Amino acid sequence: MEINKNEILEKHCYTELVYQRINKKLGTRFSKEESEILLKKVLQETGLEHYKKRGKNFYISNTQHQIGITINSNTFRVITVDKIKNKEA
Repeated sequence: MEINKNEILEKHCYTELVYQRINKKLGTRFSKEESEILLKKVLQETGLEHYKKRGKNFYISNTQHQIGITINSNTFRVITVDKIKNKEA
């Protein structure tokens, strides 16, 4: 299956709980707007080769920002964001 990065950028959305989850997982205190700006930036800057679809989710990994994003492939809702370790370190 081919992944449409532009569709993910246009349609991704958030639930109230995911904002709290983002701050908890990243150890931050971002506002909703700051969280959205960060995730949009990461999604835009991440190359298509780092977008994977497994099961019902998209998994986007960006080692520069050390962030992994999980998005539901049907609803385009952000499920969670995780810190990832840079493999080059």
